[in-house]
Amino acid sequence: MQTLQTIQQALNDHDALMLYFSAPMCNVCHALKPKLIEAISAEFPTFVIESIDISETPEISSHFSVFTIPTVLIYFQGREFLRKSRHMSVGEVVESIRRPYNIMLTPSE
Repeated sequence: MQTLQTIQQALNDHDALMLYFSAPMCNVCHALKPKLIEAISAEFPTFVIESIDISETPEISSHFSVFTIPTVLIYFQGREFLRKSRHMSVGEVVESIRRPYNIMLTPSE
């Protein structure tokens, strides 16, 4: 089980982090999660993905001002870059982070 401290540590330790907030009774959450994780992992190999069950850790969702599910928070170098809630597509999320990811985290040749 995650704690606010472990999430904060992940934010400090990783340049690219996705927080995925969901709950067990959310059908949309369960349908979207594997597709989103697969797409992010394939397109952006250094991304770290953390799943947060808001029914188990309401203090984490409250800290991040997440009050609807599913919610995706994308962080680059500890700063929130993107927040998507409820209505989103995998392609929309991937396209939103492609350019900043490539600028910030792809080594120049």
